[in-house]
Amino acid sequence: MMSKGIVVAAMSGGVDSAVTAALLKEEGYEVIGITLQIWQEHADQGKYGGCCSLGAVEDARRASAKIGIPHYVLNFRDYFADKVIDKFVSEYSKGRTPNPCVECNRSVKFDELLRQAENLGADFLATGHYGRIRFNEASGRHELLKAKDTDKDQSYALYTLTQEQLSKTLMPLGHLDSKVETRRLANEWGLALANKPDSQEICFVPKEGYVTFLTEKNPAVAQRGKLRDTSGKIIGEHLGIAFYTVGQRKRLPSSSDGALFVVSIDAETNTVVVGKDEDLFGTRCEVDALSWSAISSLDAVETPYPVTAKIRYNAKAGFALLTPGKENETAFLDFETPQRAITPGQSAVFYGGAGEDVGQVVVGGGTILREIKS
Repeated sequence: MMSKGIVVAAMSGGVDSAVTAALLKEEGYEVIGITLQIWQEHADQGKYGGCCSLGAVEDARRASAKIGIPHYVLNFRDYFADKVIDKFVSEYSKGRTPNPCVECNRSVKFDELLRQAENLGADFLATGHYGRIRFNEASGRHELLKAKDTDKDQSYALYTLTQEQLSKTLMPLGHLDSKVETRRLANEWGLALANKPDSQEICFVPKEGYVTFLTEKNPAVAQRGKLRDTSGKIIGEHLGIAFYTVGQRKRLPSSSDGALFVVSIDAETNTVVVGKDEDLFGTRCEVDALSWSAISSLDAVETPYPVTAKIRYNAKAGFALLTPGKENETAFLDFETPQRAITPGQSAVFYGGAGEDVGQVVVGGGTILREIKS
């Protein structure tokens, strides 16, 4: 069989990336497995470490041997720390809630790893993400779509992919019916990690949790400050703005009027504002650090531009209108129905599409700059 091209498969040590490599080899690609060693394995990770652990490296090596492809390990520890971990700590220190998976995809996997793949002479980079990529002849643009299995869809964390990156990326799992099919294929090919559990936590944060991690990385984040209610009354003291996020109930005092939640965080005054659950709902926010996918920019379409949008990974998408902000460097997102806990630092991802693809195509996305109260 004539080779369909050289593919670098990002091997995380999980079942998804292993099946991706095996599928592409079966389809006739010349596959090279590469694992990024990005963080030291924590002593308490047990049998199944995170996607960046030393144990995961060994799992990826064994899977590559079983599939019959070469496997290499690249040391990305310093790069990952600079691009992902340092930003994670910095954002929390500013009272914002980052999504490190979005940043890892942007700067590590689809920027630096793709560059490394091209240096190896590869035609494509393949990942185990659940998403679909296609070329739209009418628009002349590459499009990112939700996975066929919407329960496993990861397009939210992939919205930053550029046109060039999309043109050089393969995501075969996005076309499978479900994760059950992925595990079935892994068992069929005799891959030992067929039943390896999915990683659920942030890969570089140890079992002790992100509060301990942030304090160790930057002790200054544990600066206590005022806890106010929505009327402006001081009701207590918080432990440090880095330890709170909009919508949070944990680490807050009780109230005779019911449970209290973090409504907003003011880094300039080192203040955490709390209120009732109904205080968390809003319909408007401003988004910056914009990335466009199915369209080139809001300049290219009529505005207000209708989309469905998600304000966090597990949120349900809601109908909204997009309008450009100052000099098109930001955009305003107005939801038809109130959204709970619009959180600065989180990603807002916009979806469009027509016909059977309504709500499936990634239009673009950005980082929530602020909620705008009505």
